Formats: sequence, C-alpha cells, structure tokens
Amino acid sequence: MPLLALESLHAGYGAIRAVRGISLEVEAGETVCLIGSNGAGKSTTLRAISGLVRPSAGRVRFEGCDITRMRPHDIVAAGISHVPEGRGIFARLTVTENLDLGAYLRGGPEVAEDVARVFETFPRLRERARQTAGTLSGGEQQMLAIGRALMARPRLLLLDEPSMGLSPILTQLIFERVRQINEEGTTILLVEQNATSALEVSHRGYVIESGEIVITGTGEELAADPRVKRAYLGEL
Repeated sequence: MPLLALESLHAGYGAIRAVRGISLEVEAGETVCLIGSNGAGKSTTLRAISGLVRPSAGRVRFEGCDITRMRPHDIVAAGISHVPEGRGIFARLTVTENLDLGAYLRGGPEVAEDVARVFETFPRLRERARQTAGTLSGGEQQMLAIGRALMARPRLLLLDEPSMGLSPILTQLIFERVRQINEEGTTILLVEQNATSALEVSHRGYVIESGEIVITGTGEELAADPRVKRAYLGEL
C-alpha cells in the first residue's frame, strides 16, 4: 500500500480546472517530484493534498485512509506537512518562534529536541535563532520554512518550489538538505521548476501538463527522456 495515493483527482479555483483527473502514488521512503511549466497544476496538486484546496472529484488517500475532505490542521496531525511556494513564514516572529509554531499540535520536551535537530540540519538558523524572520535572506527563509514543517514530525513532506528565487549555490545547498531529510526517513513529494535538481534527488517523477500526468518514470528515466530534455532541461 502506498503512503500517498491520488485517485482521479480534480481540483481548481471556481471555474478554473487546474488539476484534471490525475492519479499518482508515493511510496514510504521515496522522494517523488512533479515537474511541469507554470500553470500546469503542480502547486494545486499539493494544495489539494494538504486541504488548502477542496477537490471537486477524486480521492486523496494517506496510509490507506481517505483524507479528501479533512481540514488542513487535521491533515497536519495525520502526518503531512506542506512548505508552500513563497515560504509563508511569520515575518515578525523570530526564527525560534517560527519553529515553535511548527509544533503547535504537539508540545512537551520533544519540541526542544526537534528545534535542536532543525538547527543541526540548517546550522545557519542556529546563528539566527533570535533574529526576526523577515530580516533573513531568501535562502535562510526557505531553510526556516522547511525547518518549521519538520517540527510537526511529518511522515510526508510536501515541498513547493524550494529553490525559487535562490542563487545557484543556495539552490545546491537546499537540495543537499532535501536529500538528507529523505535519507533520514521522511518521504517527500516535491514540486520544482528546476527540473535538473529535482530529478537528481528523486527516486521517481511525474510530468504534468495542463493539469494531467503525461509522463512518468524514475528520476534517471525522466532525465534521459528526449521529451523532458527538450521541454524542461534546456536540451535540444
């Protein structure tokens, strides 16, 4: 049984159908990527999984349970954390306060342990622990957004465009941490326009166009596919 399964999922905004009957699976322990152009439906797919968009048809199953109609905070409690496009940090709070909010459904001595673990993963956040989050650089804010999501101890982490607006050096650092987080046991569903980096860290991937899955395969298979090379990897 897959950890996550989307079954003929439809979702959108009013009359706009952004996702049109997609089905995909994510096995426990995998990193799976969704690649595609702007407006293809990638972010809407993640938002439908995390409850931020209500699907109009189809099912979202997590660990075999139907979570399609669950509220977002109940989905977090079930074991799914979402790092949205644009990061969504609390700009007026400190780094540590943002991390503490990531554990709002929990509490107890484990929270301090998890903060320490986030600081081990992102040492730069330890240096900025008391700094207001809005004064961080873009890369540091992305680290904080991922760290805050990890504070909920998710079994599935949804990452939406983690490299957006970052320099090549910071992009490389973020993807090194994505690989590390997965190797430490967290399953990841990744949406990313930087298809090269996404496929390098992913076990499998799906290509989405106009709200529909059009190609699927392992990370290596997709990186070698002429259609993917031409459309998303900048190769002729």
